Formats: sequence, C-alpha cells, structure tokens
Amino acid sequence: MSPESGPVCANCGAAVPAKFCGHCGQRLDHSAHSVWHFTQEATEDLTHADSRLWATLYALLFRPGFLTQEFFAGRRARYLPPLRLYLVLSVLFFLIASAGRNVAVVGVQDLNSNESAQQRADRVCSPEYQGEAHALIERLLGKNCHKVVEDSGRSLGEAFLHNLPHAMFLFLPVLALVMLGLYWHPRRYYVEHLLFFVHNHAFVFLLIALMWLLSKILPDSLGGPVTFIACLYVPYYLFASMRRVYGQGRARTFLKLMVVSVAYLIVGLAMLALTSLYSALTL
Repeated sequence: MSPESGPVCANCGAAVPAKFCGHCGQRLDHSAHSVWHFTQEATEDLTHADSRLWATLYALLFRPGFLTQEFFAGRRARYLPPLRLYLVLSVLFFLIASAGRNVAVVGVQDLNSNESAQQRADRVCSPEYQGEAHALIERLLGKNCHKVVEDSGRSLGEAFLHNLPHAMFLFLPVLALVMLGLYWHPRRYYVEHLLFFVHNHAFVFLLIALMWLLSKILPDSLGGPVTFIACLYVPYYLFASMRRVYGQGRARTFLKLMVVSVAYLIVGLAMLALTSLYSALTL
C-alpha cells in the first residue's frame, strides 16, 4: 500500500491500513481535538495497560509455567515482556528488602562497654594468624574491615543489597545451564531454560512482595499460617511449572526438581559468598 493510496503514520511515514501503524505501533488518529477526546484516549491506553498488567500478574501467581509456554507459542502481546516483568518485580523486591534490613555483623558486639569503636575495630581486624598468608589477609581486611566494624555492618549491608541484583542476574544463566543438562532430549534451546527461570524468579519476587504487604495488614495470628502456606506453594509452583513447560511425567519431573534444588542451593550459596566478599572488598 503506497502513501498515495491511503493514510500514513505521522511518526514514521509508513502506510496505515488500520487504526494503528504496523511499523511503529502509533495510533493513526494522534490529534487530541478536545479535552473529552484526550480523556478517552488516555482512559483507553490506561485500561489496555492495566489489562496486560493484571493478566500477567494473575498468570504469574496462579498458573505456573503458563507465561513461559505462551511466550514460546507466540502469544506475547497480551502479557508484559518477561525481562521487563523480572526487572520491575526485582526492583520492588529489593526496595522492600532495603526498607526492612537490619544488618548485624557477627562478632561486632562486645561485652566491654569501655571499649571504643576504634579499639574494637583494631581488635577484630587484627588477626592472630601469623602464617605465610598473613600479609595477604591483612591487606584484604585493611581499612574496609575497620569501616564495617565501626558502623556495625551498615555499610556492608548497603553494599551487599546494591550488588545482589547484579549477582542474581548472573545467577539465572548458571541455573539455565543446569536445566540444559537435565533436558537434553528432546533438544531444548538454552534461552527456553533461561526464560523459565526469569518467570519463576519474577514469581518469587512477587510472592515475597505480597507477603510483606499482608504482614502489614493481617494480625500476627494469621500472618504465620499465611507465610507457611506461601512457603509450601513455592516448591509446588516450581514443580507444576516444570511439568507444564517441559511436559514430562510426575516422577521424572520430581527427580529433576530435586537436582535443580540442590544445584540452586550450591550455586546460591556460592553467589551469596562471592557477593559478600566483593561487597566487603569494594567498600
């Protein structure tokens, strides 16, 4: 369709045979002729965005593996993009974690009330070890150790929470490699496993955010049972998600879930340790 034979998009100049441009997505009638017309357009845009948002969040919470399945089936426009969903929910999660942090460093508290913060730091950060690696340990501890001890670990906690989102983003590709080894026949692409973990981690972030919100609303007598149910829901969700996405039987899926859980624990602990070390060394 040539521009002479019909309307064209004011944004990119492409021919527009329908209501929206097929090249850039802009609406054909882009002029706000009146306040009422502007209000109608804004309401339609917000309603459309809200419908995608609520459809995505509902599926993420209550339909394990559904969003991953829909993505690879090509039905993507009706849901939020996976990476954007993950990033938004991870930001929400770490904001909650940052708001509720209560960092304490083991060994910082001292029974001697007459000891100053500087004296305590000198004592804690002066290792008695005098072996071959003494110089290396002393160099690694250095002024960073003093800073951590003197402010009761507050600076280390802030650095850890700052670095953890980046570490989590590197964490997912490692887990996807584990899934690649578990689901080698029939062949699956690496990106399928990666997207699987993107959606499942987004679910965990959303669930924790909801539990935090409920903890502010519900009485203590209900908060405990709700948290317990949520903790049970997480392994069920992962199991059901693996069943839906990979289509294998219950017994085989359960065994693979056990392998993934062990790998998750090992890689997770290594990630936390390395993130803590990196945070301490880069204060």
